[in-house]
Amino acid sequence: MFSLFLLYIDPGTGSLLFSLFAGISAAFVFLFRSLIIKLKTVIQGKKYFNKNSSMKYVIYCEGSQYWNVFKPVVEQFEKNKTELHYLTSSPDDPFFNIKWNYVKGEYIGEGNKAYSFLNILSARIVLMTTPGLDVYQIKRSKNVRHYSHILHAVTGGITYRLFGLDYFDSVLLTGDFQAADIRCLEKLRGIKEKQLVTVGCTYLDEYSQKISAIKKENNPAFTVLVSPSWGTSALLKRCGEKLLDPLCDSAWRIIIRPHPQSLKSELDVLEKLRERYKNNSNLIWDYDRENINSLFKADIMISDFSGIIFDYMHLFDRPFIYLNQEIDLRPYDADDIDHELWHMETFKKTGVEITENDLPLLKEIINSINEKQSLSSARQKEGNDSWQYRGEAGKRVYDFLTGIVDGN
Repeated sequence: MFSLFLLYIDPGTGSLLFSLFAGISAAFVFLFRSLIIKLKTVIQGKKYFNKNSSMKYVIYCEGSQYWNVFKPVVEQFEKNKTELHYLTSSPDDPFFNIKWNYVKGEYIGEGNKAYSFLNILSARIVLMTTPGLDVYQIKRSKNVRHYSHILHAVTGGITYRLFGLDYFDSVLLTGDFQAADIRCLEKLRGIKEKQLVTVGCTYLDEYSQKISAIKKENNPAFTVLVSPSWGTSALLKRCGEKLLDPLCDSAWRIIIRPHPQSLKSELDVLEKLRERYKNNSNLIWDYDRENINSLFKADIMISDFSGIIFDYMHLFDRPFIYLNQEIDLRPYDADDIDHELWHMETFKKTGVEITENDLPLLKEIINSINEKQSLSSARQKEGNDSWQYRGEAGKRVYDFLTGIVDGN
C-alpha cells in the first residue's frame, strides 16, 4: 500500500521531499564530523594541558621564517636565566640548532595538531606573530592570562586580515606611529583598548648584525630583486610575465623572491612562471628562509605593497620601485580606516612609483633612475620613525613580558 501511495506523488512534491531529505542528511553528516573534530581537540588538548600546566612564559612560532623575530627575545631569557617555553610548528626551526639551558623548545606539529595544543594551553603569557587570535583557528585558552602580539614588519598595524589584532591583550610595536590606527579601529569597533608598547624591531636588529658577516661578490652583475607580497593585488599574480619579460631581456641578474605565503596559496602562479622562464640563465628563484642575502646582492628592488621594502630601505638605503595599483583592502583591517595606508604614503616619499602601463619600459626606467639625495634623506627619516630603539628590541620585549607576569 505504501509503495502504491508513492506512485501517486506528483513530481514537484517528490523533488521537494527528496531535497528536504538530502538537506537533513547533510546536516547530520556535518554535525557528526564537527563532533568528531571537537572530541579530538578535547582529548589532545587535555593531554597537552596536563603536560604543560606549569608554563609561565610561552612563545609560539608558526614557522621557521619567524625565528629572527624571536631570537633576540629568547636570548634575553637565556641571559637572565629565566625559564621560557618555545613552541614551534616548524620541525626544522633554527632554535633547535642552539643549546639552551633555561629555554625549553618543542615542536607541536602543524595545522589542527598545533591548534589543539594551543587552544587549551596553560600559561601566564603567550607571545606570537600569528594574527587572528579568537578569529581563526587559534582560540583564547581560558588558562592563559595574557596574549601578546609582536609586529613582524615596520608597516602600520592594520595590514592584517580583518580583526587580526582585535582580541590580543597587548601589541608590541616597532614605532610609535603604529598606535594611532590600532586605537582608531578599537574605537570604531567598540572593543577594549590593548596595551600598545613600542619596543623596536627584533628581526631588523638581528639582520643588522648579520650583514657584516656576508661576503661580498667579486664583480657582481647589476642585480634587480623582485620581491612582492601575495594575493590578488600582489605583483607576481597580477602582472607576472608583463613584469618579468622586459627584465629577462636585459643582461642583469634577476632574483625573484616570492612571499612565503605564495608557496601555500598561489603555487600555480609560481609554477607557471617557473616554466615560462626555465631557460633564462639570468633569472634566479630565491626560497631561502631569510631574505638578507638577496637584499644584500640587490642594486635595486621592485615590489608592490610588501613590508620587505622597509627591510631593504632600513638596512641598505638603496633605491626601490613600487607598482602603483588598486589594492583590494576589503579583506584587511585597513579597509575600515578612512585614510591612506601609512606605508603607501611613505613609499611616495622614499621610492620611485610606476604603474602597470610603465612595465614595457621597465628597463629604460631603471637605467634612468638618478637617485636623489632627497629620497635617501626621506628613507633615513622614516627609518628612524618606524624602527625605534635600534639594538634594544630583545631586551625591551623581555622587560615587557616579565613586567606583565610580575605585575599579576
